[in-house]
Amino acid sequence: MSPLSRLFARIHGVELLDDPAVDDATRLRALRDVERANTYFGGTRAVLRELAVALDGGTCAATVLDVGTGTGDIPKHARASARRRGISLTVVGLDVSFALTRAARDRGSLAACANALSLPIADRSVDIAVCSQLLHHFHDDDVVTVLRELDRVAIRRVIVSDLRRSWIAAAGFWLASVPLRFHAVSRHDGVVSVLRAFSVSELSTLVDRAVCAGAAVRRCLGFRLVASWQPGVSRSERATYP
Repeated sequence: MSPLSRLFARIHGVELLDDPAVDDATRLRALRDVERANTYFGGTRAVLRELAVALDGGTCAATVLDVGTGTGDIPKHARASARRRGISLTVVGLDVSFALTRAARDRGSLAACANALSLPIADRSVDIAVCSQLLHHFHDDDVVTVLRELDRVAIRRVIVSDLRRSWIAAAGFWLASVPLRFHAVSRHDGVVSVLRAFSVSELSTLVDRAVCAGAAVRRCLGFRLVASWQPGVSRSERATYP
């Protein structure tokens, strides 16, 4: 690999919050910062847009599984958005952290502890499976496993949203985190997250490896990527989806 290629390659750095020994108070404070970053920089908007498309077409009720739910910000916004459109949305959040699932429940979410690599969910048991800002925590082989699990449990749609790798985005996050008064852990992990993230071609390749979905991977504002596909269908059978 050339020096230039190494400069732009995915970096497998260490995020402080990946350490299970981090105290609950710090973890919760940092995840509140993540929520604010998702709101300000487009992460929440990217997921809600894909959900709106997936729920279009006369749906009056649906179930959503949010893997890596954190403190439940995606379920909260998804339920509110669906309610405005007359849709009854049941969202179940899963996270590996007990502290975060407790926080999600306190906000009215249905939440439980689980590992994304082995979801305790039956095949084809939820309408839509969502995974937001989680994949970059894993190495490529585990990313493939997570994507297969999402595809396994969903009936109608899988929606994956994550960061798009960019040194500009990493520097921008660091600078913005100062006036936003993010916690030191949030500032560190935010930069590492961006550098651990994906390019469009990398995420497309990983989805193809996982489920042969031929998913459309799109760039969104705020250096975000979104992949969305119909689960359990081969590429040759796949219906066109906007």
